[in-house]
Amino acid sequence: MNSPLIQVVSNFLALTLLLTPCGMLAGVPPLDPQGDLPSLAPLVERVTPAVVNISVLSSSPEQDNPMFRDPFFRRFFDLPKASRPHMSAGSGVIVDAVRGYVLTNHHVVQDARQIAVTLKDGRRLPAQLQGSDAGTDVALLKVEPETLKPLVFGDSDALRVGDYVLAIGNPFGLGQTVTSGIVSALGRTGLDIEGYEDFIQTDASINPGNSGGALVNLKGELIGINTAIVGPTGGNVGIGFAVPSNMVRAVMHQLASYGEVRRGRIGLTTQDVTPEQAKALGAQASQGAVVVEVVKDSPAAKAGVRTGDVIIAVNGRTTRGSADVRNQVGLIPVGEEVEFKLLREGRVLVLKAHVEKLPPA
Repeated sequence: MNSPLIQVVSNFLALTLLLTPCGMLAGVPPLDPQGDLPSLAPLVERVTPAVVNISVLSSSPEQDNPMFRDPFFRRFFDLPKASRPHMSAGSGVIVDAVRGYVLTNHHVVQDARQIAVTLKDGRRLPAQLQGSDAGTDVALLKVEPETLKPLVFGDSDALRVGDYVLAIGNPFGLGQTVTSGIVSALGRTGLDIEGYEDFIQTDASINPGNSGGALVNLKGELIGINTAIVGPTGGNVGIGFAVPSNMVRAVMHQLASYGEVRRGRIGLTTQDVTPEQAKALGAQASQGAVVVEVVKDSPAAKAGVRTGDVIIAVNGRTTRGSADVRNQVGLIPVGEEVEFKLLREGRVLVLKAHVEKLPPA
């Protein structure tokens, strides 16, 4: 017959197993301190103060052209009355409380004349555009750092398909909204949404206005910036995309320093490894990118990269394919070194090159 003490210990171990990664139900939200049911409320209460609503006053092309503002010119060419400034809404994430940095999407603040950030507690702060990058659709804003609560960056490379995530933003301008889901896929490319694509796909509801909002894990870490949706009507159908936090963080550092992303060139062209090539090259090349062209006298050529080499890692990060190489190299500032791990005739080589400035167009 079990003693009361043994029964208490048994219940404790069962609850611990349920709530730890080793348990069969790992990832289940913790128990609400106020009750006995799993709840995301404690996590939501902790992270939502870092997510803001962004209001943008944009100018129309007519306002940027002095001729279109001339009443005589408009009357002479029988043009309609000048349009009013355009108002739009989006979302953002506070990532640095000391400097007052807020991340959002480039397309949210594109052509903005005025930007205002509204915090969860109702405070409305004017914001300045620190820098913006259309290639990754990431923009950095700066506000006066008045008792801000930031989100910490998580490691998006550690994500796995099936991990639980929360999407927080301002859909349809309704106000702060939280939705939940899982990571549906990783490394999504070829969507022609941005120049540099390495999307996290999620089924957490993302709608217009969520752009620039936070995608967080159950630790309350920022693992992505919500940026796009795929749907026949422009609404949520369970397929949303976020820019991974590691890419966002690299872009943010350059925007904070230079106001732009200073991309350079390596001087090589790659393509994905085909199944036939992977079979011939062995297990190490099951993922990677085959070098199909090396520009003469380029950094890649000087480093010793040859046509036919298979790039399997860039700066220690495993390469999934050609788009991955482009994304990783595209985030390395001019003048810095890039390390390629590659396969050549069955041998593994490590070569280093320096990123050079892009030649004039």
